[in-house]
Amino acid sequence: MQIKSHDINTIKIAEVVSDEIFIKSAQDGLDLLGDIYYQGFDKVVIYEENITPEFFDLKTKIAGDILQKFSNYRISLAIVGDFEKYPGKSIRDFIFESNKTKHINFKETLEEALERLGR
Repeated sequence: MQIKSHDINTIKIAEVVSDEIFIKSAQDGLDLLGDIYYQGFDKVVIYEENITPEFFDLKTKIAGDILQKFSNYRISLAIVGDFEKYPGKSIRDFIFESNKTKHINFKETLEEALERLGR
C-alpha cells in the first residue's frame, strides 16, 4: 500500500494506492483512518477495487460501520470506482444519498474525487 499526497486549496488529501484488497473489515477501515489521521491528512481517496465486495452488500453492515467512523472523525472520504456493477436499489440509494454529503462520496474518477474533496 502506498499513500500519494495531493495538496488542493491548502487541503491535504491522501490517495491510497494498492494492488490488493486492504479493506476487508470495519477494523481495516478504522486502521486506515488512524494511519491517515496521524499522518496529518484532512481527506482520503481509496479505490473500489481495494475494498472487499461485501462492503457493497449493505446487509453486512461493513459499509455503514466504516463510513460512520470516517464521519465521526471528520475525515472526508471519496471512493473511486465503477459502482454500476453492484445491483440493487438499496446500494444505489446509499451511494446517491452519500454523494449529497460532504463527508462520503462515490466518484468514477480520481479527478472527480479530488475536485470534490478539494472544496
